[in-house]
Amino acid sequence: MNELNSLILESYSDLVDSRLEVLLEGQEKAVQDLTDAMRYSTMIGGKRIRPVLVLEFCRVCGGDPDHALDLACALEMIHTSSLIHDDMPCMDNDDMRRGQPSCHKKFGENTALLAGDALEAYAFEVAAGADLPAKAVVEAVKLLAKATGPYGMLGGQIMDVENESRDDVALDRLEATHQKKTGALIRVACELGCIAAGASKELRKAAVEYGKNLGLAFQVCDDILDVTGNELLLGKPVGSDEEEEKATYVTLLGLDAAKQTAKDYTDQAYQALEAFDENGFLRDLTESLLTREQ
Repeated sequence: MNELNSLILESYSDLVDSRLEVLLEGQEKAVQDLTDAMRYSTMIGGKRIRPVLVLEFCRVCGGDPDHALDLACALEMIHTSSLIHDDMPCMDNDDMRRGQPSCHKKFGENTALLAGDALEAYAFEVAAGADLPAKAVVEAVKLLAKATGPYGMLGGQIMDVENESRDDVALDRLEATHQKKTGALIRVACELGCIAAGASKELRKAAVEYGKNLGLAFQVCDDILDVTGNELLLGKPVGSDEEEEKATYVTLLGLDAAKQTAKDYTDQAYQALEAFDENGFLRDLTESLLTREQ
């Protein structure tokens, strides 16, 4: 990513972090352990890709990113809730997240479970208070709920769990899983930005197509990094997919073909960006995600 776009990314990330700090400032002592766990898992790091996509799509569609900020933060809370739950012993059983102890390792399983639930619920309260026309808020909240629930992220998570007990997971099943588990929140990030800007149906369609392909490319890269990544850079153990005998793009296609698949999805994402006049930052961001090491 070039220097200017790196500064833009940093600026967006700082904006999101500052707002999250305010939103997650615990005030009720009676639930301090819960709010501490919510804040810990949200603020220990992360690339903030989903909220950045909300803000940038709002900008390229002619809107004011400040008005999309609470939608962006709500989406990051939902993403964080999924990471908390993914790390728990009943799911992926990971002790580390972003180079720090997972939420359940630091606060205990009971608190971690409730912190994930609380972040998900609080996200919709935050989204419902976005500084946008009422019609836009209602549509945004509805789309966010769909992307989170059984037809989105959570549906993809149960498919992922079911895949672990199957030895016949085909490529189309794997793609369908990740269109939901990873892709749903990335797609909705792009569309939320469009909604906040009052974008046309054509631009919204292009944004969703971009998000669809970016989400799949992102997942393929994750699968590759689990094989080739540096544990210190990733902030979590590598090789866990193989250890748990998970079906991944690498196990189904092999490493070289998986890399080509990530490139193919990325090229399709680039094509979708041609609908937007000021797409330089998004193109650079897309390239950086394909070549990332963490």
